[in-house]
Amino acid sequence: MFDILTLNNIAASGLARLPKEQYRISNDVTEPDAILLRSADLHARPIPRSALAIARAGAGTNNIPVAEMSKRGVPVFNAPGANANAVKELVIAGMLLAARNLPDALTFASSIAAEADAHAKMEAEKKRFAGSELAGKTLGVVGLGAIGVRVANAAFGLGMRVIGFDPHMTVEGAWQLSSSVQRANSLEELYGASDYVTIHVPLTDGTRGLFGAKAVAASKPGLVLLNFAREGVIDAAAVRKGLDEGKLGRYVSDFPVAEFAGHPRSIALPHLGASTAEAEENCAVMVADQLREFLENGNVQHSVNFPNTRMARAGRARLCIANANRPNMIGQLSHVLGEAGLNIAQMHNASRSDLAYNLIDVDAPVPESLVQAINAIDGILSVRVIGA
Repeated sequence: MFDILTLNNIAASGLARLPKEQYRISNDVTEPDAILLRSADLHARPIPRSALAIARAGAGTNNIPVAEMSKRGVPVFNAPGANANAVKELVIAGMLLAARNLPDALTFASSIAAEADAHAKMEAEKKRFAGSELAGKTLGVVGLGAIGVRVANAAFGLGMRVIGFDPHMTVEGAWQLSSSVQRANSLEELYGASDYVTIHVPLTDGTRGLFGAKAVAASKPGLVLLNFAREGVIDAAAVRKGLDEGKLGRYVSDFPVAEFAGHPRSIALPHLGASTAEAEENCAVMVADQLREFLENGNVQHSVNFPNTRMARAGRARLCIANANRPNMIGQLSHVLGEAGLNIAQMHNASRSDLAYNLIDVDAPVPESLVQAINAIDGILSVRVIGA
């Protein structure tokens, strides 16, 4: 029986993937086997040593101390792509809000709707809100992951010219991307050629402030910047200056911040990116399945710190071992198993950066003395035994 601590409301369709016969799910578990959450801040609370895994029903993991979990040998799972359609649709909506001056038009229409001569006023004033069409304009997409690819393809379907930039694009992403999307050789090239730019990268040390003063300077005059990724990927002061000076036409974001409060060229939404019933269900189902597969079989899929590792079960027991990615770790593990008289039925090893993960199926039960011997090896982060 596994105890799962939930720190947010998780879609029922996701929780249903964890059968009651094997899982106890509660929001007040003190020693959970795993933690399932959405936006709760784990930086602000101690994480029990009992936790074998953390699963976030969403894409970003900035609310989880991933580095600390890596040192403990604890995988952190997320749901990349599960909310991609919801964010894609909101990005398209953001472009339309800016292109057709819809926020200003809505405010005006609402302010005069009850007046006797409302129709006449609307006809007289509507020219103030005349905008432009998206068809024929150029959209630059920075980051061609699950969301960026969908945005690029959708924009092309609307008649836009689309250029993209992503030096780390995956093969899977390349397969899904329309062949009509052009590749920019640099961010500066993309900024200078685009009427709209949308950013879809995770917030890391390398992407913090990605769109700053240099980006503003390189931008095509009147560029509309869309940020539905993370607040920190833009330099707020530089973007504000670009708006004030007219270099940037609009800033459309999903993150209301003080720097843009009341600015006539800013459109801010209250973090609606993944706020659809469909996206919440997709994310919950995806991470629940990943969590169950890890807890019951040790397999890893879509972890932000562990390598993908999957192996069909064989033998009498399975050892799941996380370790620092150093030379001769496999040799030391094999030696300890041999000393314990256990034969390896099958084994799979994978590494990711400084972390390695091993699945080892053996043909006999694993004694506690062997677990202790493995833990005594320098560089071992965690050891778990799963029975037959």
